[in-house]
Amino acid sequence: MKGTNRLTGLLIFLMVTIFLTGCGSKSAGSTENSESKNEEITVTIGIQQSIWPILLAKHKGWFEEEFEKAGAKVKWAEFQSGPSYFEAIASGRLDFGRVGNIPVLSGQGADIPFKEIAAASTGEKGDAILVHKDSPIQKPEDLIGKKVAVAKGSSAFGLLYRFLENENIEPSEIEIIQLQPDEAQAAFETHKVDAWAIWEPYQSIQTVKNEARILSNGEAIGTFSPGFQIVRTQFAEEHPELVELYLKVTEKATRWQNENKEEAIAIYSELKNTDKEVIQRVLENSVPANTPIDESIMHEQQTTADLLLELGGLKKELDVSEVVDNSFIEKVLKEYE
Repeated sequence: MKGTNRLTGLLIFLMVTIFLTGCGSKSAGSTENSESKNEEITVTIGIQQSIWPILLAKHKGWFEEEFEKAGAKVKWAEFQSGPSYFEAIASGRLDFGRVGNIPVLSGQGADIPFKEIAAASTGEKGDAILVHKDSPIQKPEDLIGKKVAVAKGSSAFGLLYRFLENENIEPSEIEIIQLQPDEAQAAFETHKVDAWAIWEPYQSIQTVKNEARILSNGEAIGTFSPGFQIVRTQFAEEHPELVELYLKVTEKATRWQNENKEEAIAIYSELKNTDKEVIQRVLENSVPANTPIDESIMHEQQTTADLLLELGGLKKELDVSEVVDNSFIEKVLKEYE
């Protein structure tokens, strides 16, 4: 309810601001009568610190180049983690993004209007639970009574709960500290927390530079944390051609990275000011995809949704297939056949 009240307040604030200003830049989803049909639209794309082809495409200006041909400008919005994407989608401030599996479940549970338009990864090793190199924690049960940092509602949050379920450990048996990555990194490196459930590139930074150990990941417990390309529903309904264009650029970047791995590593290393060894490890753990969301992914999502409902992390039962729309990616990929 608290999240609903905050969302309602955000929407009211946005509506009042638009009313008072009476003008300003319009998003692609704007439906004001005064908007010219030929007015150039602005498409907002979300991005995190994660190392994915979308970052490569941003660096090379491919989104700007292609969307300009379609009469649209590109605006970038940076987020710490997936959950904040959905607050932006709900208020019409975000059109596209790539997020992990738990944020989309939370977004669906909050009735935020969005669609999953492609699978971006399967994520067997993209998320992990880390402990310090000299930690006495050697096996899952050693985590009982310890402090574990995690960003609430993130893909790593989902991994942590799937791990606890797999090991028959109650969440109440550990102390879960909810921290965003920048805060969690500082807490982990100063030993203020005993473990950290986190995604890439933070995982590889810690394992390569600080010799942190991986206590567990999706591969170890037989699960995975898929990533998704998402779009705001109203945007997709009004601009289906731009949804296809977004996925075309994503496909171009994904193929380029896979075919030019060494050059991609060098680019990411420079962009992130990080050793190439770290980037190489990230790419090994996080293999990008741009494919339809198949039955195995939906089954995994449904399993996770049912677990979160049981644990109180979701307030209602979900049918995860209801937010899946493969029509755009299927059409795009036909061009590559």
